[in-house]
Amino acid sequence: MDIKNKKVLILGGWGLVGSAVARRITEEKPASVILTSLKKEEAEYICRKLTKELNKSGGFFKPWWGNIFVRNEFKDIHREIYLNDPKSRKKVLDDIVNEMNDKMLKETSFYNLVKSERPDIVIDCINTSTAIAYQDLYRSYLDILDLFNAPGEKNFEEMRTAVERMMCVSYIPQLIRHVQILYNTMEKFKTSFYFKVGTSGTGGMGLNIPYTHSEEKPSRVLLSKSSLAGAQTLLMFLMARTPNGPMVKEIKPTGSIAWKKIAYGEIKKQGQPVTIFSSDMKNTQKLEGVFQRELKGKMKSAGKLKTVYIDTGENGIFSRAEYETISTAGQMEFVTPEEIAENLVRELKGGNTGTDIINALDTAVMEPTYRAGFMREIALDKLKALEKKNKTESVAFEMLGPPRLSKLLYEAQLIRLIYKNFNSYIADDPKKITNRIFNFLKKNSRLRNEIISIGIPILLPGGKEIVRGPEVKIPAKKEGSLIKMNSSKINKWANEGWVDLRESNWKAWKERLSKILRQAEMMTKADSSSQYIFDDEYWDNFKDINIAKIVSWIFMNEDKGSRYKG
Repeated sequence: MDIKNKKVLILGGWGLVGSAVARRITEEKPASVILTSLKKEEAEYICRKLTKELNKSGGFFKPWWGNIFVRNEFKDIHREIYLNDPKSRKKVLDDIVNEMNDKMLKETSFYNLVKSERPDIVIDCINTSTAIAYQDLYRSYLDILDLFNAPGEKNFEEMRTAVERMMCVSYIPQLIRHVQILYNTMEKFKTSFYFKVGTSGTGGMGLNIPYTHSEEKPSRVLLSKSSLAGAQTLLMFLMARTPNGPMVKEIKPTGSIAWKKIAYGEIKKQGQPVTIFSSDMKNTQKLEGVFQRELKGKMKSAGKLKTVYIDTGENGIFSRAEYETISTAGQMEFVTPEEIAENLVRELKGGNTGTDIINALDTAVMEPTYRAGFMREIALDKLKALEKKNKTESVAFEMLGPPRLSKLLYEAQLIRLIYKNFNSYIADDPKKITNRIFNFLKKNSRLRNEIISIGIPILLPGGKEIVRGPEVKIPAKKEGSLIKMNSSKINKWANEGWVDLRESNWKAWKERLSKILRQAEMMTKADSSSQYIFDDEYWDNFKDINIAKIVSWIFMNEDKGSRYKG
């Protein structure tokens, strides 16, 4: 991709890798670069610094700050503040577990950022797996356990708060929602490229990693980080295989990344200076009875810890000895942010560095095979022969899903049984079609009973009544047991999973089949090369109605559910 004159958004632009990427990508002469950070002062600082360092005009680097993982109203608020408020916590829960919709998307901070800036390229240098995993699900579980095991009467509100907080830190739902927001936003605003700088979670080391952030070895939280990093990569892999979305690549450094700064100064932990406490060899704690992990009394301060340190960006600051240990051959070792930035830009421009993990997965996964395609025809022939022998029709069982698949297959089957071919159906009047299909189903109890017994209701022509079995797949369980109905819900349910006998539906089927005919005619007349698949011959010259082929066509052309690679 040509980066010149493109607008580039770098998520985590203040960080070690993000700032290195900003420096390198500026060489390619983009129109502007938006640099983000969690804090306002960080985003503004890196923009000022790079503007001066690279001698750019004011406004070339533009700051944005806030949390991209939450809705816009929470982006500048510390997590603990809104999680401690019941109303805000409910919003967070809704955002994580409820079905994704357009309203929810438009309330997210990432959507508002992309809507405002309209970047051509998004480079994501945020350590997503760390941001989610170090919310620490395990600590939340122990908090709930403490409440359960506490003596005396249980406080319902305390229990409710603890359970809700635990749900708010559930890893996979958060990651899934984050990826849904990324994809839907970039697809809507036509972002051309999404480039992720990921992580292995362990700096390239295995389960024997000795560095645990003072947790057990191997650390559950650290392994959660690795698990999320892997899950995110596979979700990126799926995004890359989605037609009409952005191009997707990911570089996954497997080593300690360093460095941002080497200096002498005050050592801070979680933003606060480390206090040096005064000790006395005579003032000891006896190792008997119960060990007190945290002292209640205050110890005398002897000032703040000041020494030499190396700043490794998002991974924190290390002492000289710590850094020497971690970077020793056979330990994490390290990679520089400039090397990451160079590979990223080369890949972005179409080069092949061998470091794009999405491409690596793409070349390593096993795709559909020629043998399987050959065997498919044998399987279909055997199925058809058994249908003929047993005088039955094998349409849908509602085990594959979605219910829309079963609904469409049965509607196509009704057309096939009554009209035999495309042209006779297209030639008929929608009102007559409705009456013919309704009367056919009225007499054909076997077919009718099959449909309702797999959980697919039949909506009668008037749109006011259904024939149903004891269970229905639509509306889904998540909508509740008792649902107040209205016309919009009936239309929604009919589209999602009801055999719809209304005239409007059969009119839509006429338009659909006419479009298939026109498309095949155009393909057949165009040429006889390998360019086209769905020509007249594919449809057996329309002498019959193949219900599976029709529904596959609907999923590909109407529902946009086609495979990118085959």
